[in-house]
Amino acid sequence: MRGNGRVVGLAGVLVVALVAGVSAGCTSGPTGADGVRASGGAGAGVGAGAGAPSSDSAASSFSSATPLEPLPAAVPAALAPYYAQRLSWQPCDGGYECTTFRVPTDYDRPGDGDLTLAAARAPSVPAGAAAGARLGSLLLNPGGPGGSAVEYLETAARTYDAGVRARYDLVGLDPRGVGRSSPISCLSGDRMDAYTSVGLTPADQNGIDALVAADKEFAEGCRRHAGAALGHLSTVEAARDMDVLRALLGDERLTFVGKSYGTFLGATYAGLFPGRVGRLVLDGAMDPSLDSVSGNRTQAGGFETAWAAFATDCAKREDCPLGRAEQQIGEQLTALLTGVQDHPLPTTDSGRRLTGSQATTGVIQALYADFLWPKLRSALTDARAGDGTGLLKLSDSYYGREADGSYPNLMFANTAVNCLDLPAPFGSPEDVQRAVPEFERASPHFGRGMAWMALACAYWPVRATGAAHTIRAAGAAPIVVVGTTRDPATPYAWAQSLAGQLESGRLLTYEGDGHTAYGRRSGCVDGAVNRYLLTGEAPEQGKRCAR
Repeated sequence: MRGNGRVVGLAGVLVVALVAGVSAGCTSGPTGADGVRASGGAGAGVGAGAGAPSSDSAASSFSSATPLEPLPAAVPAALAPYYAQRLSWQPCDGGYECTTFRVPTDYDRPGDGDLTLAAARAPSVPAGAAAGARLGSLLLNPGGPGGSAVEYLETAARTYDAGVRARYDLVGLDPRGVGRSSPISCLSGDRMDAYTSVGLTPADQNGIDALVAADKEFAEGCRRHAGAALGHLSTVEAARDMDVLRALLGDERLTFVGKSYGTFLGATYAGLFPGRVGRLVLDGAMDPSLDSVSGNRTQAGGFETAWAAFATDCAKREDCPLGRAEQQIGEQLTALLTGVQDHPLPTTDSGRRLTGSQATTGVIQALYADFLWPKLRSALTDARAGDGTGLLKLSDSYYGREADGSYPNLMFANTAVNCLDLPAPFGSPEDVQRAVPEFERASPHFGRGMAWMALACAYWPVRATGAAHTIRAAGAAPIVVVGTTRDPATPYAWAQSLAGQLESGRLLTYEGDGHTAYGRRSGCVDGAVNRYLLTGEAPEQGKRCAR
């Protein structure tokens, strides 16, 4: 996905759909292949924290970032009516309950209009006296920014631990501008098809002009269709919305599981309302302390690390289409993506052709979870034989494209939130060109495309309202931060940094592949998180888990 350097774009999409240090990896050098739109939930880069930072200018950015200051504990009189609403839950969507409530469009000017937000819940499932008393509500967020928490809840609720479901109402709140919560819109389906096809590694001025034109069309479409709400979709505002819902649910403290970008949302809540923090799990953590250039570059390294893990595994497989040695596999990927960029491949999808950007997006999609690696091997095999269908399906899954050619509003909200939360990393194509070498050093396969992807916010119609900052959340109850050592979208060092920033942060490490860890085949991680949610007992600092 595109954005200003936040990753996790796909985090929410992947979880909903499947329920489930920089390394050069196995490459042979900078690639001329097209890049991937991989923005989204991963905020800034690597900072100091509970464990050594892996690279970059992280430490200096961490030390110089402004701390996020908490809001006053008392609810301001102008906001009291919002906190006094009564929720009306109605049956919906085959066994769930849905409701809506109002929040001010602008918390600084609550008289200037409201937004209507939507939430859904799976009521607690009684499991006998042994299960214990109901503990309240557990809010969930799958990431993005732009991932629908309502959709995630209705897909994943039944996969949560039976003990957790017995004692909590699971609640999904679509953040403002997302899903069912006053969603913004920017482009039609056919224009999104064109947008996702545009090359992200321009080789000449014509390529640069095409990319700039696509970014400008996207920004103008959002300005025209989204209206005044476009300037009020920040993470700080979404966190304040969660506090309104917390109060309306009757909970004194917020209990929350956030994945990917959801970790930034949860950490922001903790920074604003430390006294209202209950049991917070931040899985696949973002580091809010670095600017978007450092974040994009470090994330590119995360995808390179994930590619190296895939290549190591692929080399052992009989069906690996790219060779039997890791370096050879990297070289063959570069050659394949460069060839598709120059000569798009036919597919079986209504005459659509696979472009270079879509091919790389398809690869990126599969790197989010190791259980997608067989599908990637198959798609690469077909692409080498001249059929781009498999990689196009992976790319479409990344963007949430439906079979009828329609798109959810995920990408629109994704870019809107990212461009508000941090200033644009680059102001012009010339800025990008100067940064490309550093990006390519961080990620020979994906760095160049991710540098160009970060240009989108340069043309955004509203100014950023946020900046890089640290989050201390002084006085908050223990907060569990989960990091995966080979996470592609939110590199492990980000979890180390966030856990180090938070005064009460507890770092829980999963030694493995894929994006996020809770609910992904590690009994050790699941046991530690479920015990924390049910008893309040946080894992010991530095606990490490494998499968």
